[in-house]
Amino acid sequence: MAKTSPVEFFNQVKAETRKVTWPTRRETIMTGVMVIIMTTILGIFFVGVDTFFDAIVNYLLRLAQ
Repeated sequence: MAKTSPVEFFNQVKAETRKVTWPTRRETIMTGVMVIIMTTILGIFFVGVDTFFDAIVNYLLRLAQ
């Protein structure tokens, strides 16, 4: 494979960047909001699971005493 010069490389990068379909402002905001919502839901879920397992472990430890 032939090596390209740095100038040619940057020209190719510019050409490829022009082909990119960038998201609109609305799409970016909606995606950010969805990420925040999903992160919050997963955080609440994992706090619940952790609390449940903590209760089980504490119960078992109390039985062992």
